[in-house]
Amino acid sequence: MRLAEPKRTARPSGSVKTTKAVVSILAAAFVSLSAGCSPSTTTQQEVKTQAEQPAPSPSQQLALLHWAPANHKAIQALIDDFGVRSKSYNKDKRPYAVFDWDNTSAFNDVEETLLTYQLTNLQFKMTPEQFVSAIKKNIPKDNFKKEFNNKAGKPVQIDLISEDLGADYKYLYENYKGFKGTKSLEEIKATPQYQDFVAKARYLYEAIGGTFSPDVSYPWVTYLFTGMTEKEVRQLAGASIDYNLQDAIGEKTLTSPGELPGQAGVVEVKIKTGLRAFAEQQNLYKTFMDNGIDVYVCSASFIDVVKEFASNPKYGYSLPEDHVLAMELERDAAGVIQPEYRKGYDQTQGKGKTKTIERFLVSKYGHGPIFVAGDSDGDTAMLSDFKDMKLGLIVNRLKGGELGELSKTAANGIGTGNAKYLLQGRDDNTGTFRNSEKSVSLGSSEEKLLK
Repeated sequence: MRLAEPKRTARPSGSVKTTKAVVSILAAAFVSLSAGCSPSTTTQQEVKTQAEQPAPSPSQQLALLHWAPANHKAIQALIDDFGVRSKSYNKDKRPYAVFDWDNTSAFNDVEETLLTYQLTNLQFKMTPEQFVSAIKKNIPKDNFKKEFNNKAGKPVQIDLISEDLGADYKYLYENYKGFKGTKSLEEIKATPQYQDFVAKARYLYEAIGGTFSPDVSYPWVTYLFTGMTEKEVRQLAGASIDYNLQDAIGEKTLTSPGELPGQAGVVEVKIKTGLRAFAEQQNLYKTFMDNGIDVYVCSASFIDVVKEFASNPKYGYSLPEDHVLAMELERDAAGVIQPEYRKGYDQTQGKGKTKTIERFLVSKYGHGPIFVAGDSDGDTAMLSDFKDMKLGLIVNRLKGGELGELSKTAANGIGTGNAKYLLQGRDDNTGTFRNSEKSVSLGSSEEKLLK
């Protein structure tokens, strides 16, 4: 997105010579009388010295809000050094920033909360045969990890649970009025088939993600949009976002009904609830853009879902839609989503994020991002791979693994004034940033810096 070219200020004509002192007095008086008005931004050619530049308007300054003070200072310095007010700013070689979405730009996972919403409201456009094909696609037939054993302690694998889910979905398809039946959603919710369907499908998502590699688990959830158009996915995503922004932050347990054990047996899954926008990230997006720093999202969630949250102005981020990079699926000539990952596209997780940024952004700008933000192992590559990156922001979820190592680097840089990686604390009980690098886990009141 290009900023509008600033208006040039007309120079006074005539033979009256004005001293620098008078100019200073008049300028001070004008600022005093017009408090609250934003001075115009001038181009580099019109500005000879830093002292002659007008004070930044509120939109050009990053609000403190609940940033850790050192992080706020470091990001503001980055804006000052690389934004439009910098002497070195080149509008033909604009700087840009890349953010992860889930748990980085917003609290909790928009894809996961949408999955629960989609299941509980039976929002699907597939026949029973298509549904079973979608949930089995590319899933190995190995047993899920022991932590996903059923309530009787027996292992579960895809063939067992897909048989149960297929039977549940067939019943719902034939009886729910949203499909081919006559029963209302409230009537359907009272049936064991509905309760089994919701619990086992949500369990299956966690079991696949907890057992197999991300390149297997990440696309899987997107296949449930099969048969929908972008408009339909975005309408569904908007309804889910609206619901989950109001839902309580916490955890709840789903258990499949004992009277319908099926082939997989009774299973149980714990899920997170609630979704929140991070005011600090909303403001940072805007402040970057107001300062001529382009903003992009690179997310492992489905592209239409992320677009709805990131680009719909009602949610406060207002990111241009073509600045969202995320998981892609094939679509037919009518735009209907197919259960197949888009050919020629990298999955936007792990190294795939780096490859996607190189393909679409480095090739466009001629350089890498100056700022990258993430929160998990899936973001470690893009937080590490770009030599042009000046600052890496880690939203502190007290993670171990690869991100945990970067978090240690960030922790060691606290107080040095020149850290490349910043840790930003948050409170998982409220879904908000904290004025600290330390975070508070859900159900706890203890603040911690590292895992």
